[in-house]
Amino acid sequence: MAFTPLHDRVLVRRVESDDKTKGGLIIPDSAKEKPAEGEIVAVGAGAKDDDGDRIAMDVKAGDKVLFGKWSGTEITLDGEELLIMKESDILGIIG
Repeated sequence: MAFTPLHDRVLVRRVESDDKTKGGLIIPDSAKEKPAEGEIVAVGAGAKDDDGDRIAMDVKAGDKVLFGKWSGTEITLDGEELLIMKESDILGIIG
């Protein structure tokens, strides 16, 4: 994939959630919520501070992250649905 986000933006692939509840009930597609968990595919170089110096990104490609429910902009690249969001929209890195 030939796409690199700019500045402090990241490209995220959503991680699919389970099709069943803990009790064993199957959740139909119409009732599923979009997962707020994903894997970082690509990261930008980082934002610049007032002096023009780059601020290092806290995430890197391959990190599993949690993000807000309404975070990011959905795009399709090479037939795959991905999200572009600012690093500040990421709530945390999963283990």
